[in-house]
Amino acid sequence: MQPLKQYWIAEALEKDLGDPTNPNNVMSFKQVIDLDEREEFPHEIINWLYNWKLQHYYIPTECGGEFTSFDEFIAFVRVLSRRDQTAAIAFTTMFWSYLTWMAGTDEQKRTLASFMKDANGAMCLAYSEKAHGSDLLASDVRATKVPGGYILNGEKWPINRATISGVTFVLAKTDEEGGARSLSLFMVEKSKIDPANYSHLPKIFTHGVRGSDMSGIKFENCFIPESMRLGAEGAGLELALKGFQITRALCAAFSQGAADTALRTTLKFALGRQLYGKTVYDMPQPKRTLTDGFLDILICDCATIGVARGFNTMPEQISVWSAVVKYFVTTTLETVVQNVSVVLGSRFYMREEHDYGIFQKVLRDNAIISMFDGSTVVNLHALLLQLRQLTKSRIRNAGRNQDTLQARLAATFDLTQPLPAFDGKKLELVNRGGDDVLQGLGLALTSLIDLKTDSSLNGEVLQQIIQLTEIVQEELNTLDHQITESTFQFGHEQAPEVFDIAKQYCVLHAAASCVHMWLYNRHHLGDFFSNGEWLALGLRKLLLTFRPAKALPERIDDAAVAQELVRLYTDNRMFSIVPFQLANPQLQETTTDATQRLQLQA
Repeated sequence: MQPLKQYWIAEALEKDLGDPTNPNNVMSFKQVIDLDEREEFPHEIINWLYNWKLQHYYIPTECGGEFTSFDEFIAFVRVLSRRDQTAAIAFTTMFWSYLTWMAGTDEQKRTLASFMKDANGAMCLAYSEKAHGSDLLASDVRATKVPGGYILNGEKWPINRATISGVTFVLAKTDEEGGARSLSLFMVEKSKIDPANYSHLPKIFTHGVRGSDMSGIKFENCFIPESMRLGAEGAGLELALKGFQITRALCAAFSQGAADTALRTTLKFALGRQLYGKTVYDMPQPKRTLTDGFLDILICDCATIGVARGFNTMPEQISVWSAVVKYFVTTTLETVVQNVSVVLGSRFYMREEHDYGIFQKVLRDNAIISMFDGSTVVNLHALLLQLRQLTKSRIRNAGRNQDTLQARLAATFDLTQPLPAFDGKKLELVNRGGDDVLQGLGLALTSLIDLKTDSSLNGEVLQQIIQLTEIVQEELNTLDHQITESTFQFGHEQAPEVFDIAKQYCVLHAAASCVHMWLYNRHHLGDFFSNGEWLALGLRKLLLTFRPAKALPERIDDAAVAQELVRLYTDNRMFSIVPFQLANPQLQETTTDATQRLQLQA
C-alpha cells in the first residue's frame, strides 16, 4: 500500500532520523535517555530538526511556510514523540504560532514567520499563574495602557520553554471590570524589550520530560509596544480558548507516539523472551494484553485523524471534537502504557535494562500529556457545558439534510479527499451546529446494512459490526435522555455524575469515528483494515463502558489483529490505521535524498 500524500513528510523525517535503537543516530533511545539522566535540554536534537527545516511545517503556506493540513502535522509529531517526548514537545511549542496565524496583522505574521525560519526561533505560552492555575480570568499579571503601548507586571508559571525561547505569548489583564473581556493577548518579542525589566524563574524539576526548559517569567514595569498586542484589546480570553481548541486536539499526537514505543518495545521483549518452553507472546494473557493495546491505538487513531481533518472541514464543531479527543485519546493511551507494562515485567521499572530503559522514560513523560492545555477535568467541563445544546440539535436535525451530512462526513473521514483550507475565523467558542460524527450514526447504519450484499466481506464480522453500531446508537439515545432530564447548570460546581456523562459521550464519539473511518476508507487502507475484525473488536471494547461483556455479542477471534500487530512490528511500520514505513537501519536516506524524493513525488 502506497502511503497517502499527507504522510510523506512523516516518512521522510523517519528515514533521516534513522532507527532509534541504533545509539549512533540522532534522537536515538540511548541519546535521549542520557539527556534525561542529566536533565539536560536537547539542544543538539532541536538544532538537527531546525537544519532539517521542520519548522517550515509549522507555518501555513499562505504565511510562507509548508504547513498544509493537521493530519500531516499529527503524523510527523508522532515520529518525534515515539523517540522522545521531551524534544518533541520542546520543538512543537512553535505551534503556538497559530495564535498569530489566526489573529495577527500581516506585519505580525511576517515577523513571526521570519523569526521561525531565519532565526530558528522558538516560543512559549505564558497563561497560567501559580496562584490561579487554569482560572485564567483570575490573572494577577497586569498590562497597563500607556502612550504607545503597555507596562507589564507580574509572574507567569509554569511555562515550557520559558527561558529558551524568543517569543512569549502573554495573557494579561487590561481591564479590571471587563469580565470575560478583561484579558488581552500579547506576542512579546524578548529581543525588543528591556532585559532589565523581565527575568526567568528557576527551573522546575519534574517527574517526566526532565530535560525540559520548564520554569516561568517575571515582568517588572516592562514596556511592550502596542504592536505586540494580538487582536483587539479585551479579546485575549477568546483567542486563548480558540487556540486551545487547536492544541488540545494535537496533543493526541504526543500520546500516540509514546504508545507506539511502549507497545513496540514490549512486543520486542515478548517475542524474544522464553519462559516455560515458549515465548511470552505465545502465552494467551500477554498476547491479549498486547492485542488490546493495539486495538486502543487504532481506535484513538480514528478519533484523532477525524478531528485533525475536521479542522478543515467542520471548524464550527471543533469546540466539541477537540475536547473529546484531548480527554479520550490521552487518557486511553496512558492506560495502554500502564497495561502493557505488566507484560514487560520488572523491566518496565528499570532505567537501563531493555532498549536503554526507554519504557520507563515513556511512562514518566507521557503522564503529563493529559494535563497539557487543560486537564481532563477542564476538557470534560468544556464538553459538558455544550451537551444540552448538542442533544437538542441532534433531536431537531434527525433525518434532515441527509445528503449534506453525508457529504460532510465523506470530506472529513475519506482520507483520499483533498481538504479545503483551514479558516481559523470559523472556530466557535461553543458548538451551535451539532456533532456530525454522532449525528451521522443513522447514515452509517444504513451503509453497513447495504454492505450485506458485498461478497468480499466476512458476513459474521459485518453482522457483529452492525449489531455493535446499533448498540452505540441505543446508548446515545439513552445518553440524550439523561442529558435532557438533567438539571445541571453552568459553572464549576458540577456533580461527578455529570462528568461521567461527558466521559460516556467521548466513548460514543470515538466509536462513531471508527465506524465512519472504516466505511469511507475500506478500499484505501489495505486488507487488514478492510476486513473489519479490528472494528468489531474495537466497538465491543468501547461498549464495555456501558454494558457487561455477557450483554454484548461474543468477542470474535482476534487472531487477525494479533497477526497484524506482529506484521507491522516485523515490517517496521507505525502501529496505525495508516501504517506508514518507519526508519529501516538498512535503508537510510540523507536529508538531501529525502527532499529530492518528496519533490519527485509531488
